[in-house]
Amino acid sequence: MKSLYLQCILVLFVLSCFADASIRKPHHTKNGFQNPNPNIQPKGFSDLLVWQFQRFQLPTSLDPADYPPFPVVGNDGKELSANPSRLSVTWVGHATTLIQIDGVNILTDPIWSERCSPVGFIGPKRYTPPGIKIEDLPQIDIVVLSHNHYDHTDLPTLKQLEDKFHPLVLTGLGNKKLLLGEGMKNVKEMDWWEETKTSGLQITFTPTQHFSGRGLFDRNESLWGSYHISGKNERVYFGGDTGYYTHFREVAERLGEIDVAILPIGATEPRWMMEAVHVDPKEAVQAFSDLKAKYMVPMHYMTFVLSDEKLDSPVPRTKEELKRSGISEDRLVPLKIGESRFF
Repeated sequence: MKSLYLQCILVLFVLSCFADASIRKPHHTKNGFQNPNPNIQPKGFSDLLVWQFQRFQLPTSLDPADYPPFPVVGNDGKELSANPSRLSVTWVGHATTLIQIDGVNILTDPIWSERCSPVGFIGPKRYTPPGIKIEDLPQIDIVVLSHNHYDHTDLPTLKQLEDKFHPLVLTGLGNKKLLLGEGMKNVKEMDWWEETKTSGLQITFTPTQHFSGRGLFDRNESLWGSYHISGKNERVYFGGDTGYYTHFREVAERLGEIDVAILPIGATEPRWMMEAVHVDPKEAVQAFSDLKAKYMVPMHYMTFVLSDEKLDSPVPRTKEELKRSGISEDRLVPLKIGESRFF
């Protein structure tokens, strides 16, 4: 009898091991998280040093003062506050947009700070102002964070938003402790393909090809991603930071066609450094096609100098790639900073 009991325990143990293996997700590893394509790896610290040395030899200027004025329009927020339910996107700058859908106000990767850096006195400095002041925003219901890099998870801005609006903050796995420690009250971590239903919306955290880390020793310990936001009749996709891979196509296949895709087109050069983690305009257009989206709102440019392409080149290059792909330029919505588009 004792022998039979031990055999049963052994069988249950073995079955539990197989069950655990069957549900283990491929992007979860013992060392953190990995990309949809684990064979494509972001560059490391030594590559960063090589790149920084090469930047002394660039043929074009990266000084914003050497360019014509960048298009910025004032937005007092009154039209946004008066919008009851119409779909709209407002570009605040960089990856920060205000999405209005079914009367719900969502901020993406909000950063109002002067620098995207662990300290306020050094690091990439903003060369265009935020398109709307925080005090002029409508009531913010939800904040979505694509990953924890400083230009996408800006703690000083998040503290201001918490004090004024107390929003629900959605973020990838591994970021909750950081955000709670900085005073956020309502934080929900999400895994890829996990859904959150709130305020009549269904928000899905979807894969991207990127990485995470806020220091030298926490690389890929938290999860990065994008967001598919589904309302009663409309769908919006916010791409965050990402290299190109099949995940765009998978989002459309699993979640349906998209009305507005908010996609990055900047921080792209040199390609040997950026290709794994940042789509260039050609790849952004391919992603737009993969997503089967009606309109593309570009972002992640014209705010911080993060790479080597000419500061005024992302939108013209995107238009060229649309033409090459046979896609009407009317489907591209290149907003001025501060501009709102109602769909």
